[in-house]
Amino acid sequence: MFIFKAKGLCKEWNGNIIFQNIDIKLQQGEHVALFGRNGSGKTSLLNGLLEKTAFDSGSIQRFIPSDDWGVLEQDPAVDSNLTTLEFVQSAAGKVYHLKKELEHVQTQPEINMEKYTQIYNEFIGLDGYSLDTKAESALHQVKLTSEVWGSSYDQLSGGQKTRAQLARLILQNPECIIMDEPTNHLDKETIEWLEEWLVNYKGAVLFVSHDRLFLDRTAHAIYELNTNECKRYEGGYSAYREQKEVERRTQESTYRKQEQKKEDLLKTIQNYQQWFQQAHKAAGQNDFARSKAIKNVSRFKAKEKELERLENNKVQKPQADKKLNVKLDDSAFSARRLLQIENLSFSYDEEKELFTNLNTSIYRGDRVGVIGPNGSGKSTLLKLITGVLTAEKGGIRQNPQTKIGYFAQELENLDEQKTILDSMLELPGMTQTDARTILGCFLFSRESVFKQISTLSMGEKCRIAFLNLYFSNANLLVLDEPTNFLDVDTKEVIEDVLQAYPGALVIVSHDRYLIKETSNRIIQLGDQGMIDYVGTYDEFLEHKNNATESDPRNDNEIRELKLKLTQLMSMEAEDEQEKEEILYEIKKVQKMLHDKA
Repeated sequence: MFIFKAKGLCKEWNGNIIFQNIDIKLQQGEHVALFGRNGSGKTSLLNGLLEKTAFDSGSIQRFIPSDDWGVLEQDPAVDSNLTTLEFVQSAAGKVYHLKKELEHVQTQPEINMEKYTQIYNEFIGLDGYSLDTKAESALHQVKLTSEVWGSSYDQLSGGQKTRAQLARLILQNPECIIMDEPTNHLDKETIEWLEEWLVNYKGAVLFVSHDRLFLDRTAHAIYELNTNECKRYEGGYSAYREQKEVERRTQESTYRKQEQKKEDLLKTIQNYQQWFQQAHKAAGQNDFARSKAIKNVSRFKAKEKELERLENNKVQKPQADKKLNVKLDDSAFSARRLLQIENLSFSYDEEKELFTNLNTSIYRGDRVGVIGPNGSGKSTLLKLITGVLTAEKGGIRQNPQTKIGYFAQELENLDEQKTILDSMLELPGMTQTDARTILGCFLFSRESVFKQISTLSMGEKCRIAFLNLYFSNANLLVLDEPTNFLDVDTKEVIEDVLQAYPGALVIVSHDRYLIKETSNRIIQLGDQGMIDYVGTYDEFLEHKNNATESDPRNDNEIRELKLKLTQLMSMEAEDEQEKEEILYEIKKVQKMLHDKA
């Protein structure tokens, strides 16, 4: 059974076509992702399917009314008087309205018993008194604690709002759910819970997401939305990429064969033309010879028709992915350690300390992915590293040669009166040719480079801020959610660029794919303090799974000591005094490891 079938959908905005000729359908029980670049019209398509906006042309058959679909939106319109608990309960529809009616009747100076009895009996008949229990259970499932249940939905953080919407969907349990960026603002633990919930959800889901691991783990198929088509690919993101690569290779092979065929036809036509001219000249008044010459004319005319058909049905040359071929030089930086964190403690209030006695260092070649649940202090740690915040206890010693570039700060400092191109030309040694090439790699092409920064979307501003930061001559990039607001194409460009960056990186991100692709060291913050792991994200997850049966706190301490020992033994002393200090530290750490073994 189908949930809906849509054919020939078209949407225009201010005279510009966002998309046209779009065919899309959703069957009962399948989980399908809507995928495409920013601005391709994904949210507009969802809103049209939900009947919030109208399509300019096309038809939709809805086999289940859209009013019965569940919805998770990026910015839902919610009554500011609703508490979080009431917002979740409102998913119960009639039962919720009966509950509110009962409460209203009970507050009247004189209760109309006949009306009260009628509402009460209907409420009881629909098992109304289980509503509170069901709503609270759903809120517990998404880990929204009772402290926020009485708060207005408007007062919740972005992550809490998403979780409240998920709780509402659990209570509603619809046959179809439409989700627009469901993983936005969620931490790793909540995303993993959502993945598990969706895998077990029996209804149909159509969702938009740029989270590639989420797509891999939850999508049965992907619709790729472009201006003129919406093509379906079976499987998640990895399967989609494989199919796109097969398409690219097939297109490239077809294009080469087509070009060879075209070349052969042109040569044949040219030969026939020459033969005709020669035969016609030699024939004179000889009718037989003239007839033979005319045959050559018909032959090359036939070949011309064949060439015309080839041109009309030609396959375009596949465009190669643009790569940023820029080699940054880090030879001026000779020291190994960029900065050292010593006994770092910090709190925003007296009740809870975010960090207590954190100790670690950042070295050349480090690509540190900082992970942990929301509220664990990831962004705060970055602000302490960059000097935006000052530690209460302990501190951060920075090598005099270290130059830090901070993404969040770069984004705040964009000069919105400049054009995209002008902002690039201010970078040291940047020429107009280099700037246009680099901007093209970051999906700013042709006339778009002359846009004023104030007119850009948040995703476009993020791209400009990242470029300014990347070419700022910093040798330590500190990136706080650098790929928020970005589509997958741009994320993959940034991943390629970060992998080639010669300096060190410290990245906070909820994008697990980004951490997986760019990190060679993981710092996890949480209730158990800091885990500092040298290795990839996949190796870290495997290590955590293997460590569950042993004492995690002792394992963490041993792991940190081994990391410190590795770092000490690879350090290059700048003088004899520093050499003695390093040897002393090595002996001390070795003794501590021996005591814990």
